[in-house]
Amino acid sequence: MFLNQGLPLLDNYYVFSLDVANQLLYMSDDHDKIVAYDIQRRKKILCNISMPKSTIYRKGDFFISQKNNKVNIYKRSSHHYFKKIQSFSVGEKIHQLVIDNDYRLWVCLDKGGVFYYRQTLFDGNLSNPIKLMDTFIMNHIMVDRDHNIWFSTRNNGVYFITDKFFKNYIHLPVKNNSSFITAIAKNGKTIILGYNEAKSGILKANTISDIILEKNRKIETKAIFSKGNTIIFGLSLNAIQYDISTHKIAPVGDYSLKNVLPYTDNSVFLCTSQGLTVYNFITHNSFQLLNDRTYNALPYDKDNIFVGDFKNLYKLNVKTKKKTLFLEGYYFTDIKKLKPNIYIGATNLNGILFFNNTGIIKRITEKDGLSTDQIKKIEVENEKVFWASTNSGLSRIEVRGAEIKINNFTQTDGLPSNVVAGCVIQEDTIYAATSKGLGILPISNLLAQQKFINKKVIINSVTIGDHEILDLSKEITGQTPDNTVTFDVSFPDYTSQGKIKFKYKIEGLSDEWQISSSPKITYNALPPGTYVFKVFGLGYNGKQSYTSSNLSFEIKPKFWQTWWFKLLLITIVASFIFSLITLYFQKKRNKKLETLYYEKKIAELELQAIKAQINPHFIYNCLNSIQFLLYKKDYSETENYLDIFSQMIRKTLYYSEKTFMPIKEEIEYLSLYLNMEKLRLKEQFDYTISVSETVKENWIIPSLLIQPFVENAIKHGISNLKERKGNVQILFDYVDSLLCITIEDNGTGIGSWGESTTKAHSFGVKLSQKRIETFKQLFETDITLEITDLYEKQQKPGTQIKLYMTPYENQNTSLHH
Repeated sequence: MFLNQGLPLLDNYYVFSLDVANQLLYMSDDHDKIVAYDIQRRKKILCNISMPKSTIYRKGDFFISQKNNKVNIYKRSSHHYFKKIQSFSVGEKIHQLVIDNDYRLWVCLDKGGVFYYRQTLFDGNLSNPIKLMDTFIMNHIMVDRDHNIWFSTRNNGVYFITDKFFKNYIHLPVKNNSSFITAIAKNGKTIILGYNEAKSGILKANTISDIILEKNRKIETKAIFSKGNTIIFGLSLNAIQYDISTHKIAPVGDYSLKNVLPYTDNSVFLCTSQGLTVYNFITHNSFQLLNDRTYNALPYDKDNIFVGDFKNLYKLNVKTKKKTLFLEGYYFTDIKKLKPNIYIGATNLNGILFFNNTGIIKRITEKDGLSTDQIKKIEVENEKVFWASTNSGLSRIEVRGAEIKINNFTQTDGLPSNVVAGCVIQEDTIYAATSKGLGILPISNLLAQQKFINKKVIINSVTIGDHEILDLSKEITGQTPDNTVTFDVSFPDYTSQGKIKFKYKIEGLSDEWQISSSPKITYNALPPGTYVFKVFGLGYNGKQSYTSSNLSFEIKPKFWQTWWFKLLLITIVASFIFSLITLYFQKKRNKKLETLYYEKKIAELELQAIKAQINPHFIYNCLNSIQFLLYKKDYSETENYLDIFSQMIRKTLYYSEKTFMPIKEEIEYLSLYLNMEKLRLKEQFDYTISVSETVKENWIIPSLLIQPFVENAIKHGISNLKERKGNVQILFDYVDSLLCITIEDNGTGIGSWGESTTKAHSFGVKLSQKRIETFKQLFETDITLEITDLYEKQQKPGTQIKLYMTPYENQNTSLHH
């Protein structure tokens, strides 16, 4: 670089750093002297150190030079004064150096791998680096704001390690810990490990001591049992007993082993493909308890045990060897006792089951929050808290009554691998056997997880119809028919390693949250309106972003979707429908009126026909009476009778033309008729006509309706009396808003009439009843007829007839008007 001002023209300077805050440019000259150039004052300042023209790195006040495999670290005290704080060499050639934001040094090696120094530059005395990524040549290393680490490699892509996993790895107290662990058990403070080969390890005092069970044999450890100085390793093809104190190995037998489980104080269950074997590890004796393939076993009382195969759980009586099906369709991979008569079982496909001696009590699955329903092992912390090992990490389940709280832990939380074969607990530490070594994690640290992810979803763009909007600060609008909206979102939570989802809804459309793993969220054919799109990010373990990302937008309507157009359309349609309904009911009403008109005409003709039958009937009866008087040669009575009869005929003819008549005129007509009958029967009876004070005499009733009943009372009741004088009582009363007309006689009663009399009576009554029905139809009024034999009801002779009807006032009494 050549600077024409402030520096000699012919001097060549190698610039390696720019201090923007202090406006200083740091460079070295041809003699390797370090020069600080003040850009504002255009003045150079010679520093107190020399550095060869090699790779020089700066972070804050620290300057680090590197050449070949040697590293020198300097700290700036002032703008031009430096102090060397450390110098060291590494055993390999250095490719480059990286100083992260935490002032930690990463040394990338030329032949692959990187040295990481746990001390910061402020701590000084960088030593005992940890070598990582041996087989990769690093182009660059970056530690992000969440302290996750990114490795950019040559020809092998980019690698990512979460902060918790990395810290757990570099601070792990156990060395030589990277084997594929397939089984784990504990004995006091000792942890026993089984691998996917014929060897084991015993962890004690932060050191794993290997035990070679069989040389040069690749067989997996299925299960481990340990008590006292005894360890039984259940390998896939045999079982081996190991003595901790003497380090002696003794074969137990060749089995296709599935599990090793405790039975009595001195014996264990060997679950095998050949059956269930009981092995005494003190006497080294064994016997076969069951000949069926067995995967699990657990005693639940003195003489009975649970036995599981690959599809069912049975109850087995150890004395009778009787096996009874208990839980069908469940492959139990592990069973533990929580408390008396309460058991917990891990299943291969059905999550976790709680059960007692009678059946299932509770089931916990993915729907409740488990990472998977395929559970390998259960470790009980206490009767309310237990841990599930799966191929998707560890799950801690806490059951408090009906409430279930589940925490899932993965590599993100520090596990060496998500493939966990089992775990054991010692005090506040959980030891997890994984496919990439033993994870040792403080439970309190695991439970101190943040409840939310301190990040927000980024809404990158919105597409409405075919128009993509990138500038979301502007008003976002669309219009029908281009009302399909797509949101392009992202959630920069790298800790979740791509396992992220989005929880979203549109306020104004629905209050229901939806979940999707797609970064493109589409709503088809949104109706016009103003909306707010809300979206949360969901990371690993179901954690949610601390707040939602919101975006307001509007879908504008076409004119036919506006409220005023809809109101106008509704008004037009409603008017049209109303007109149709009105027209329909008008036609129906006209048709009904026409029908009623003809029905009334028919009823009028029927009424006239009935009257035509009544009048001859009445006249015939009167002529019979006159004939009887002439036969007796009682001419004076005949004359009186004819006078009354002539009045009766005139009134009958007059009222025959009327539909209704006033009560007052009805009483006059009945009195005339009764007087004529008294004359004919020689005072054989008396009569009374009474009108209640509640009855108005100007009320009108159907004409000629009462006379036939009075005539029947005289003719069939009174005229046959020989030992007593007859009596006819007629009463007009007002009862319960109805006019009640009572005709009562003390004659022989209905029960004593002969057959011919009954027929005659029935004819008169039938005519009256038919007339009543015609009145009902014609005038839409209600008339009720009651006929009572007084002897049956009141133990006295006679007949009572009651007519109930609605009284009318000012009614037109002519059918012809």
